[in-house]
Amino acid sequence: MLNVLVTGAAGLLGGEVCARLLAAGHRVTGLVRQNPDVCANNGAPVPVAVLSGDVSLPRFGWDEGQWRAVADAHDLIVHCAARVRFDLAEEDCRPVNVDGVRHALALAKAGGMRFLHVSTAYVCGARDGPIRENEPLPESGFANGYEASKAAGERLVRASGLDWTIARPSIVVGEYASGAIRTFDTTYAAFKLIAEGRVRAMPARAGASLDFVPIDYVAGGIAALAESDRARGATVHLVSGQPLPVTAFASAIGAFPQFRAPDLIAPEHFDPAALPPLERRLYTRIAGLYSSYFSRDPHFDDSAAAQLFGRTCPPTGPDYIRRLIGYCIAAGFLAEA
Repeated sequence: MLNVLVTGAAGLLGGEVCARLLAAGHRVTGLVRQNPDVCANNGAPVPVAVLSGDVSLPRFGWDEGQWRAVADAHDLIVHCAARVRFDLAEEDCRPVNVDGVRHALALAKAGGMRFLHVSTAYVCGARDGPIRENEPLPESGFANGYEASKAAGERLVRASGLDWTIARPSIVVGEYASGAIRTFDTTYAAFKLIAEGRVRAMPARAGASLDFVPIDYVAGGIAALAESDRARGATVHLVSGQPLPVTAFASAIGAFPQFRAPDLIAPEHFDPAALPPLERRLYTRIAGLYSSYFSRDPHFDDSAAAQLFGRTCPPTGPDYIRRLIGYCIAAGFLAEA
């Protein structure tokens, strides 16, 4: 049995990771900032011990006594806490995505703990083609401040001298079998605007693809890495490994009679200023933040996951996308026909 501290435990992924570690028989403590509710992806409360702290602050804002007590009581930190905003500059992401990593590493060092860091596959930057797990991190070429800050956080982990593992999910979406997801944020906000036709056009490069990965596959992979001695020093892509062409994604949306497939326009011919005023505002504030993902074609190598715990992601083609959309409709996030 492990004594695990999960940061970002009130978040979508952090809550599901807590649920899976608890179900496997481990003693789990969830670190939260403001929201004290730790829930699995299905919305069920997860009965873990809860600590309040702010990863952006030295010692998480605790006094020396609490810091020492937490360090001594845990074997492993699973660091899920992150600021996932694509509209922020790198310096605005740094307090959580870089300083937060530094502070979590300090706690792990104080307690002699293993450190499992949850990063993102998109630390590769705006690159196409094969993306291998053991490649050096790029220094530049990121699409946004989030990617750049997550790469900076990874560098701290690698230089820490601790016993570390890095997990890199791609675009985390609903559960595989049902499409269910507890909260509709980030990617889903842009998806809603596109599906409902409020943003009718998106810049997209020919051959671009998206890597959508089910939350249950990602959370299960993180839990397996937590339990694996063989994962020490490994960087693991928790991805679909099955790039979905942007054109297939658009067609899946258009297959529902109440929705409209977006017009995909070559980036060099796309001018946001030419959009109608309301559409221009929605594109600029929300949908456009994801436009870089419609212009890349990364192929993430996920051989480490198969080697470490014998799993690969199940098929995530158009049928899976339709399940995601179907759940959005059933949950009232998207309109019925």
